[in-house]
Amino acid sequence: MSNYIKHQGIIEDINGEHIRVKITQSTSCAACKVAAHCNASESKEKIIDVYSNASEYDVGQTVIVSTTKTSAKLALQIGFILPLIILIAAILAFKLLRFNDETTAIYSLLLLIPYYLIVYSLRNWIEKDITFTLSKAE
Repeated sequence: MSNYIKHQGIIEDINGEHIRVKITQSTSCAACKVAAHCNASESKEKIIDVYSNASEYDVGQTVIVSTTKTSAKLALQIGFILPLIILIAAILAFKLLRFNDETTAIYSLLLLIPYYLIVYSLRNWIEKDITFTLSKAE
C-alpha cells in the first residue's frame, strides 16, 4: 500500500521555483457515463502551490502532484478536526453557562477567529510540514 496521495494536474503558472498546478478532484461517480444526468456527481478544480525545480517543467504540462499521508492527516487535523473540537467545546461550555442559543452560536463561531489567526501566523511552519512534490506524468 502506497504511503502517498497522488493527483494528476496541469501546470497553470511558473514563477521562479513556485509552480501552480490545477488538479481536478472528482468523486468516483463523476467518471460515470450518466453523471451529467445525476445530481450526485461532482468535481472540483483546485490550485496547488508546489515549490520545485521549475526548469524541468513547462506551463500546460501534465504532472503528478503527490504528498505523504502524514502531511494529509496533519492538514486535515489543522483545517477541520481542531476547529470542530473547538466549536463543540465552546458550544458545550456556553450551554453549561446557560447562554441562549443565539449567543452560544455567535460566541462559539467567534472563538474560531483566534484559532485561524494562529494558524495564519504559523503558516511558514505548517508549510514546512505539509509539502507537495511534482513528477512528470507518464
